[in-house]
Amino acid sequence: MKVTTKNLSETKVEVTVTLDQNDLKVAEEQAILRLSKEIHVQGFRPGKVPAEIAKKNINPNDLASTTADIAVRRTVPKAFDEAKNIPLVIPNVDIVKFVPCEVLEYKAVAEIVPEIKLGDYKNLKVKREEFKAKKEDVDDVVARVRSAYAEKQVVKRAAKMDDEVVIDFEGSLNGEKFEGGAAKDFKLKLGSHQFIPGFEEGIVGHNSGDRFDLELTFPKDYHAEKLAGQKTVFNVLLKQVNEFILPELNDEFAQKCGPFKTMDDLRSDIENNLTEQNKVKSDEKFKDDLVSELVKKSKIAAPEVLIKDQIRFIKQDIEANAKVQGLSFEDYLTQTGQTEEDWKKQIKELAEARVKASLALQMVAREEKIDIEDEIVDAKINELREVYKKSKEALNNLKDNNVRQDIKNRMVIEKTLNFLVELNSKAEKTDKKSK
Repeated sequence: MKVTTKNLSETKVEVTVTLDQNDLKVAEEQAILRLSKEIHVQGFRPGKVPAEIAKKNINPNDLASTTADIAVRRTVPKAFDEAKNIPLVIPNVDIVKFVPCEVLEYKAVAEIVPEIKLGDYKNLKVKREEFKAKKEDVDDVVARVRSAYAEKQVVKRAAKMDDEVVIDFEGSLNGEKFEGGAAKDFKLKLGSHQFIPGFEEGIVGHNSGDRFDLELTFPKDYHAEKLAGQKTVFNVLLKQVNEFILPELNDEFAQKCGPFKTMDDLRSDIENNLTEQNKVKSDEKFKDDLVSELVKKSKIAAPEVLIKDQIRFIKQDIEANAKVQGLSFEDYLTQTGQTEEDWKKQIKELAEARVKASLALQMVAREEKIDIEDEIVDAKINELREVYKKSKEALNNLKDNNVRQDIKNRMVIEKTLNFLVELNSKAEKTDKKSK
């Protein structure tokens, strides 16, 4: 077997393989053995026909094509191994020349695991960003809690921002109604930006019992293409104006909110919760920054096949989230005002970054011999079985060896990321002490 390699890009190679008589002889023997099970020769039981007799009774064209198929299947992995390349997908094979029993030449093209030059991952010099709970952050939470305890009161005055109004409305385009443009007894908080610009502002100043028209224009980037940029008229009947009466911020209010005696207790609890949330936020950003710096310091090419896979995974996540809300991926695209092609172009940069990060972390895992024991993988799969016990499809997927390997790979990546965090956290502390 003769192998020559041509690099088509950093992530794609073309391997040319030439097989001689000896290589083809082995493949032909296996082809005869396979095809002999399908022929019938008088005096012999099916599958028991001797090879030399079977060969005389097998269609020559069938024998030639099966021999070529077996020869290619046997030698493709060896050819890529000899070329020191690891294919990411099944190679695309094109037979260039085939003379039965004499010579077979073919080209095999595949995306491969690229050569990765890993940067100095032991000293990434990433500073942990601390997110402290500020007084205004605590104030914002107190304001939201206060709003939740507000009481509504019907008022006989003109509506103003932050009021709740009860309305009937009906929209039309060129005098014709459109789907989703009408409702009765609709409760709307003015200033919530639920409607297109100008709608809520147009209600301000009107009293209950007023009927009026609002001449508006849908934004050009409105999620429903048929309405985007269109002029419309909403006929509105204002039926009721409700004012929100906010409670006093005192110790009595604090006691309503939980096991607190004073407002200071409530504010202290909110500050502690925000501090804990910010710590998680800081840890996640530190991880992201470490990986970004690792990728920046390394030389990594992202194979197109892995980018496409990552785009598919991102799409599956969006579809799952949309399904929870009773929507489809097409609905998501409509809401965001994108075509699927627009979305793919936009998401490709994120997908490429994820692929590079994954390849870099895999290389660190290899360098540091980071692995996950089978018992831990088994425990994780059992945990997932419990989570998805009501889904037969999910439970069947967990039996698949490929799914198991994917779960293990993710666990290795997570363990490697934690290794980087610990390693660089120590380096950061050492730098601080030296200063």
